[in-house]
Amino acid sequence: MAAYLQWRRFVFFDRETVKEPPGPDGAGGKPFALPPGIAVCDSGRGSLVFGDIRRGRGLWARWIWFLPRSLQLSSFQAYKLRVTHLYQLKQHSILVSVGEDEEGINPLVKVWNLEKRDGGSPLCTRIFPAIPGNKPTVVSCLTVHENLNFMAIGFADGSVVLTKGDITRDRHSKTQILHEGSYPVTGLAFRQSGKTTHLFVVTTENIQSYMLSVKDYPHLELDTHGCGLRCSSLSDPSQDLQFIVAGNECVYLYQPDERGPCFAFEGQKLIVHWYRGYLIIVSKDRKTSPKSEFAGNEAQNSDKQVLNIYDLCNKFIAYSSIFDDIVDVLAEWGSLYVLTRDGKIHVLQEKDTQTKLEARKSMLFRKNLFEMAINLAKSHHLDSDGLSEIFRQYGDHLYNKGNHDGAIQQYIRTIGKLEPSYVIRKFLDAQRIHNLTAYLQTLHLQSLANADHTTLLLNCYTKLKDSSKLEEFIKTSESEVRFDVETAIKVLRQAGYYSHAVYLAEKHAHHEWYLKIQLEDIKNYQEALRYIGKLPFDQAESNMKRYGKILMHHVPNETTELLKILCTDYRPSADNEGPGTPEGKKANSEEFIPVFANNSRELKAFLEHMTEVQADSPQGVYDTLLELRLQNWAHEQDDQIKEKLHNEALTLLKSGKFRTVFDKALVLCQMHNFKDGVLYLYEQGKLFQQIMHYHMQNEQYKKVIEVCELYGDQEACLWEQALGYFARKEEDCKEYIAAVLKHIENKNLMPPLLVVQTLAHNSTATLSVIKDYLVNKLQKQSRQIEQDEQKIKKYREETTRIRQEIEELKASPKIFQKTKCSICTSALELPSVHFLCGHSFHQHCFESYSESDAECPTCMPENRKVMDMIRAQEQKRDLHDQFQHQLKCSNDGFSVVADYFGRGVFNKLTLITDLPSGKGATTIEAGLHREPLAHSKRST
Repeated sequence: MAAYLQWRRFVFFDRETVKEPPGPDGAGGKPFALPPGIAVCDSGRGSLVFGDIRRGRGLWARWIWFLPRSLQLSSFQAYKLRVTHLYQLKQHSILVSVGEDEEGINPLVKVWNLEKRDGGSPLCTRIFPAIPGNKPTVVSCLTVHENLNFMAIGFADGSVVLTKGDITRDRHSKTQILHEGSYPVTGLAFRQSGKTTHLFVVTTENIQSYMLSVKDYPHLELDTHGCGLRCSSLSDPSQDLQFIVAGNECVYLYQPDERGPCFAFEGQKLIVHWYRGYLIIVSKDRKTSPKSEFAGNEAQNSDKQVLNIYDLCNKFIAYSSIFDDIVDVLAEWGSLYVLTRDGKIHVLQEKDTQTKLEARKSMLFRKNLFEMAINLAKSHHLDSDGLSEIFRQYGDHLYNKGNHDGAIQQYIRTIGKLEPSYVIRKFLDAQRIHNLTAYLQTLHLQSLANADHTTLLLNCYTKLKDSSKLEEFIKTSESEVRFDVETAIKVLRQAGYYSHAVYLAEKHAHHEWYLKIQLEDIKNYQEALRYIGKLPFDQAESNMKRYGKILMHHVPNETTELLKILCTDYRPSADNEGPGTPEGKKANSEEFIPVFANNSRELKAFLEHMTEVQADSPQGVYDTLLELRLQNWAHEQDDQIKEKLHNEALTLLKSGKFRTVFDKALVLCQMHNFKDGVLYLYEQGKLFQQIMHYHMQNEQYKKVIEVCELYGDQEACLWEQALGYFARKEEDCKEYIAAVLKHIENKNLMPPLLVVQTLAHNSTATLSVIKDYLVNKLQKQSRQIEQDEQKIKKYREETTRIRQEIEELKASPKIFQKTKCSICTSALELPSVHFLCGHSFHQHCFESYSESDAECPTCMPENRKVMDMIRAQEQKRDLHDQFQHQLKCSNDGFSVVADYFGRGVFNKLTLITDLPSGKGATTIEAGLHREPLAHSKRST
């Protein structure tokens, strides 16, 4: 029970008297006066609704008045005698009234549709008598459900009549007696919660609750005391739709199934209403005499009445004032309207939230009543900024009093609004580190902490040596992490909490930090290597490049094995493997060679493994392996091992992997003086002169001759160089010079004069060395001269004969004496065809075999060969590049030039195909006419 005397009073409402609107002349300002005789009233749908009793033409007439916000009264006659009750629905333009049209106890219920008119008055959609059973009785109260499906009427004899269905129509509703009792019904209220509907019934002696959404309407008695008329009401959802009953000593709140809290508001209650979270009570002033309990409808004119507005949540009185004889209190247009018996209307306008809060806060803060100020702000839905400011002031107050634990709790409530540095600065002192830790924890829980806050909180944990809190903080699930993980790792590492830092790094996949701590701080190289083996390919590759040298230095074997896997068929280790493991990937093995610095044994094993399992390894792998094998071979002292290393290096060279890097491999072999490798590479590169020069430098004469014999056909100049080499030697090299000269003679590689000039530089080479060579050479030349002279003579004789034939053809007639056909060899018969060449043919044989009328079929093949040769010479005579190439590559340049002269390349050829008419028999004489090339020159 809340003690009324402890509640503080405020003035949160402004009181004014409603005045008449200004007239056309500008006059106004007089208090507005209602018609006399107002007895009942209600409000809703933008109007205040009144009922009065007026005398007109000797009859009693009952009117219902509507007062809109413009204060323009309108009315219509509802009953002939009296109206006792009005109920205006808030969500529908429906007004329900109870009154009498004739003397006696004959109450009638009328339902009015205010949106429809009937002769200037609202349309009455339904009229029915309000009588429980057959016994007339006075109606004491009325209520209607907002869904228009329920209406309850209470009577003075203790009965309650319930109308179920559409209350605006007779056909669609059913009326029945819900409750019977011995005490007058003083209050009714519907409560809707979801699909459940309850009806509260209060009498002067008890309170009951009926469940209307269940068949047979079960009920429950909630209490054994009641209240007077108009002393009950239903709260809004802020008070959970509780039924309020105001007795003379206390105000009780009820749920449908139990009694709730009560408040000790003493005094005789006359009117009770609920308005926007406030409880409005009109009670008898204690200085006046008490009324009867059931006489709330007829107040004494001389009474003074007190109107109190209570805030039940925050337990204070929002307004209190004394009025003269209140008829009722209505709520409309966001204000309260108090009707008094003298016809005046007083409006209570609630102050705006900010004004109320400022007034209350200033008073409460002066009295240090911060809790009340906080509750007050919450009930008025003050924004978060305003609440935060109250919490801050409350925290400052507690901090100044030395209550640091309490202060930090208030500061925690400002998180998200108040700058954290404001609080942090107050608690940086070592003695208040517990409070600072609590604040920082909450800051992280709300995901409002930055990296500096995380650093500070972790430092607090480490200063307090609170390992349990530290572990709880860092071991939150990944979805609940509310701090910067990288910052936390750095702080923990700096503080020496390596295991915690490693845990965070591994949990949140900060691979670089995990490996850095394991390798640099904990020195656990095996674990770091295991961790890399669990990573995805890209991360494993990058981390091995970064930390490979450190790992190779401390755990060389394990590191080498991991690199082998990484460069061949890498899959994360079993810890991360699943049924859907993708195909393995492989890194570029050449990029990991620098990792093996100062670990040549492991490097050799790695490179040999790569060349075995991966034939298409990068070229750098083979280059490095060759260099490594050559180094080992060069520094090995044991002959057997050296021979093995020699064979391995040579085998690698012969593997064909060095064609694209021939120069590099050659340099490596030369650097390590690997003779067989150098010679092999020279041979592969067709560097025959280098092979011979290599043997010359080593004065290996037989090898020089062997090189010339092996490669002399591919590069003829080798014999010339060999002859020059031996010619420069002072020692006796006759045997080798003779062998060279023999080959030069056979292949005709050098002119004799050049041979003599070459050997003239050798003091040991006498004439006997070249005697045989010169004799043979001169004999061959003599034979060649004889052959050439014979050919010249033959060609001259042939030329002379042909010229004679041409002259004869020009000057003498040609006698055709052939008796046989040159084709069929039969005796010639006329007609026949004769050619100057001496061939004759039957005409039919000539026509059958001849391809041209102007050519002899017998001579045509030979003529065509000659013509083709001429055409070929014509095409080739301008092929300068081909001539230059043949001239350069030939051993006998003179023969090439002579060949081209013989082809007529240096002559201008004119081919005559169309002869002038009239020559007749001289057609065949044309042939080929050669004109000397006027300006041809021989280039030397």
